[in-house]
Amino acid sequence: MYGHQARKRFGQHFLADPHYVERIVAAIAPKLGENIVEIGPGLGALTGSLIERAGHITAVEIDRDLAARLRDQFATSRLTLHEGDALDFDFSSLGPELRVVGNLPYNISSPLLFRLAHHEGELRDVHVMLQREVVARMTAAPATEDYGRLTVMLQARFAIARLFVVPPGAFRPPPKVDSAIARLIPLHRAKPAITNEALFARVVAAAFAQRRKTLRNALANICSESALRDVEIDPAVRGETLSVGQFVRLANALAR
Repeated sequence: MYGHQARKRFGQHFLADPHYVERIVAAIAPKLGENIVEIGPGLGALTGSLIERAGHITAVEIDRDLAARLRDQFATSRLTLHEGDALDFDFSSLGPELRVVGNLPYNISSPLLFRLAHHEGELRDVHVMLQREVVARMTAAPATEDYGRLTVMLQARFAIARLFVVPPGAFRPPPKVDSAIARLIPLHRAKPAITNEALFARVVAAAFAQRRKTLRNALANICSESALRDVEIDPAVRGETLSVGQFVRLANALAR
């Protein structure tokens, strides 16, 4: 830890096992000159290896003490550091073909993923370490316990895969849960055409707000039963049974 006290408000758990550092960097496979941004570099476990392979990276760090350490450790020609909250950062300012890397704090993982989804057009790929249960939700299939709002909203924009699990002992201090590495690749041209993004998000949120409700009841304030039947959806089923494509088809029909 080099004298740094992990701050709970930032959800700090620092990757410290060289074996997993190497596995993560190998999965990312950075190349010289690529446009890489690391979210929350912390003590720099991944940062040095990324710089070694890419030549230069950008990083966003909210902890000012850690930011000062990183400035002392890496020359500005190798690391462009933005001190601040990644939830407020404009990722589009970094240009196209952006490769995002990060050990994301568990307490902001979902809102940060949603923020990255808004920048999908600038992204080449995303490799993030998250709580294992969150990755299970991201990669879930319809009609399973883990399938929910996060699943639908992300799978409508990305192809998502879980790469491998990272145990608590790989971190300092160790978290109480397993972590996992997820790879997200924007669908770009393969992305389903969503007529009204806000309406799509509203439909998905309402469908999962109370999971035990049927769509007839969960979407009562948004659409009628006949609107559901018009797109061949049974009003008596629950939202968790609908595929991403069915959610898109329903939202597009409502938008018309």
